[in-house]
Amino acid sequence: MKTSEDIIADIIVWVSLIIIFFITAYPFYYILVASFSDGNDLMRGGVYFWPRIFTVQNYVRLLSQKIWINALKVSLIRTLLGTALTVMMTSMVSYALSRNGLMFGNFYRFLIVFSMYVSGGLIPFYILLRFLNLLNKIWVYVIPTMLNLFFVLVGMSFFRSIPASLIESGRLDGASELKIFIKIIIPVSIPFLATLTLFAAVHQWNSWLDSSYYVRDENLRTMAYRMISEINSTLSSSTNTGGDIATSRTAFTTQATAMVVSMLPIMCVYPFLQKYFVQGIMLGAVKE
Repeated sequence: MKTSEDIIADIIVWVSLIIIFFITAYPFYYILVASFSDGNDLMRGGVYFWPRIFTVQNYVRLLSQKIWINALKVSLIRTLLGTALTVMMTSMVSYALSRNGLMFGNFYRFLIVFSMYVSGGLIPFYILLRFLNLLNKIWVYVIPTMLNLFFVLVGMSFFRSIPASLIESGRLDGASELKIFIKIIIPVSIPFLATLTLFAAVHQWNSWLDSSYYVRDENLRTMAYRMISEINSTLSSSTNTGGDIATSRTAFTTQATAMVVSMLPIMCVYPFLQKYFVQGIMLGAVKE
């Protein structure tokens, strides 16, 4: 039986949660509303919860431009390819480093931790990419991110929590290390792999600095880079034209449409991986 104090506390908690949810969710909802609004009508103001003049021309205009279609294609390719390679390499390295019998294992673990704290900087990294002939190629998005050092440490802790008897049983049956990893380790590592997949995919999809620094070919620009360029060009145009409201508002609907298109793939994938998210981070983090 709830007391009056409990009821008041529940009301305060629920009201606070509703307010926080509205504050955090409304900006995303407003972007969605703006993407389906006419730019000139949006300029008049008063559009808050539903488009006053509903239109899909913003999406038609965006998806009919070759520059945006190509950017979307590049982002999809780099996300799919980069995520797959990151998950494969990071999981294999972290599993190998989690084994106590690995030759020079302590030295490799020291290199992983050392690399997380010490960086050569942007210029040496650029020189390295040029030496490897990766500049201005799609592989410049993929190869440098194949090994996620943070998740190597998380994976090491996770794989150490797997009972050694499972691995020994595979060895007794004559399985190789690769077969043990594929047949035994991967099936019990779904939470960790799903979490790693989510982080890697979000990083690949949202990354734009590498497209700005290491790519000159306009056909290799990503969706995130195009969005940043669109926003910067709009701000520059608004400043040069003395703050033309009509131009900025019409451009804002284009930006909002690009934001929705860019957020949609991640929002579609996240619900399927969210249940593994916390579990994948926490498993192996506590030792009894």
